[in-house]
Amino acid sequence: MAHLLVVTLLTMFLISFSANDVVGESLFPAMFVFGDSLVDAGNNNFLNSLAKANFEPYGIDFSAGPTGRFCNGKTPIDILGERVGLPYLPAFADTVEPSDNIFSGVNYASAAAGILDETGRTLGERISFSQQVRNFETTLSQLNDQMENRSLSEYLAKSLAVLNHGSNDYINNYLLPELYGTSYIYNPSSYAEVLVRIYKNRLMDLHGLGLRKFLLAGIGPLGCIPNQLSRRLVQPGQCAAYVNNLVSMFNVALKTMVDQMNAEYNDSIFVYVNAYEIIADVIDNPNPYGFSVTDRACCGLGRNQGQLSCLPMSIPCTDRTEYVFWDAFHPTEAVNNILVSKAFTGPPSICYPINVKQMAEM
Repeated sequence: MAHLLVVTLLTMFLISFSANDVVGESLFPAMFVFGDSLVDAGNNNFLNSLAKANFEPYGIDFSAGPTGRFCNGKTPIDILGERVGLPYLPAFADTVEPSDNIFSGVNYASAAAGILDETGRTLGERISFSQQVRNFETTLSQLNDQMENRSLSEYLAKSLAVLNHGSNDYINNYLLPELYGTSYIYNPSSYAEVLVRIYKNRLMDLHGLGLRKFLLAGIGPLGCIPNQLSRRLVQPGQCAAYVNNLVSMFNVALKTMVDQMNAEYNDSIFVYVNAYEIIADVIDNPNPYGFSVTDRACCGLGRNQGQLSCLPMSIPCTDRTEYVFWDAFHPTEAVNNILVSKAFTGPPSICYPINVKQMAEM
């Protein structure tokens, strides 16, 4: 009887934890996320914006269904959180009450947002990089009120800041000359330099607010996404080389900036994730990863299923694990798993100068 009681109590204890509750010590006390739709957790849900994903079939493979995540399942942030021992982070939009649990971190990312404030304006409201930093200041005020005897500065210094910006500054700005003037003002090289200079200013702002561990994701091969393939004359099996060349200029400048920041701030660590190389390898060598479709979206309409993104109540592909891209712009959960796995333990060619696991040990 006693044995049965113990088993029953243990079962009830295990059931009481949801799928993303974390038992045990995490590698970082918290994670704070700044970025765009690749890592958005629902901050655009209540904005007047065309960039939303809080409807089916988004979230078709996610435990909570459509939450505003631009994926069939987990985003890289969800997966990274699991790897480091943190629960799913709340969107900043859901943390306005003083009683909200924000100790594990907050997600400030916003679909259509970019490094430039103007980026994504044609899609409606979005939360720019600069506003995301200001929203982080609001969180700091809440944390300061709640931390009591804990040291806020020590907590922030050990926390992980993840930044994923830049994609929209190309696909929802520079590559739309009919809507934005940046391509008339800047040549490709100078545009990348402008973006990275502003990016560095935002990083310095976050450093000034107390963060010390920064994981910066480079831009993936945008010339290979269904949206760009549908817009350009590209041979089957090829990507838009012009677009990828633009992105590569930004990534080179971002990695150089990481070296500069590490030299300037010896109390911090800045890490560059070569997302371009990771995703390009998946596209070039899909079979070993289990993929069979690399140039079409699982959910979308038109050429490459990329001319219109995934609309409400669309019928997506049956087996999402075979597709690299979920919709016209975003990878599937299967690709996100690969991205995080390589960033977590990868070599300097992938995660520079150290990987996420090594960041946690610092």
